Amino acid sequence: MDWPIAEVARMSGVTARTLRHYDEIGLLPPARIGSNGHRYYEEHQLLLLQQILVLRALGLGLPEVGRVLAEQVDEVEALRGHHRRLLAERDRLDALAGAVSRTIADLEQSRKDGRPMTINRPENLFEGVTPFQYEGSPHDFPEHGEAVVGRVDAMTPEDIEAGQRERTAQMIRLAELMAAGYAADAEPVQAEIDAQYRALTALRTVTADEFRAMGRSCVDNDAWHTAYEAIAPGLAVHQRDAIEVYADARLG
Repeated sequence: MDWPIAEVARMSGVTARTLRHYDEIGLLPPARIGSNGHRYYEEHQLLLLQQILVLRALGLGLPEVGRVLAEQVDEVEALRGHHRRLLAERDRLDALAGAVSRTIADLEQSRKDGRPMTINRPENLFEGVTPFQYEGSPHDFPEHGEAVVGRVDAMTPEDIEAGQRERTAQMIRLAELMAAGYAADAEPVQAEIDAQYRALTALRTVTADEFRAMGRSCVDNDAWHTAYEAIAPGLAVHQRDAIEVYADARLG
């Protein structure tokens, strides 16, 4: 049995455009191409797509995914490896939730006492935090993801870590503004969104529609949504709404 590209896109949540891109770069060729020119996929391709999406959700770029798939021999062993990675990611999110919970409690107590927050062990603030990257999970922006990979390849490890920390810090700053009661259209929130947009356009031109789509992916894409919600419940929606306001007001 095989399935047309539109049905595979519906089942997996990956756009047909991205599936075509995976074919073009040799990552996921279809089982056959029909006389109508449409791509068709069989069970083997569906299993391969599952592995690709798991690896993308774990933060691997497309070149890294290709290398992992090329090196694996047995499908069951490959899935066991992916399962171990997922369990490790679950543990990381548990640690992150605990770190954020402790920070909230410390902030609330310092405000109650009327004193600045004292950080005795600053490294605890970052327990479980994997620096957030736009290229880490979304399947709807392959061109932007590849532009990021090209940029990263030319950077030093120190530069990469600094950039990742800044992207994570952007999320935390937005969460703090949300907790302080600032709406999506408030100027401090829009200033943060402007910084995010400028960081994106430093890599390549990002249209208003693309930026809006990235905002929607904060809610619709499981990996993105998990990353935002691990920082603060409701942050994914707040980010999406703030991007919508920014795109309407400044990008047209």
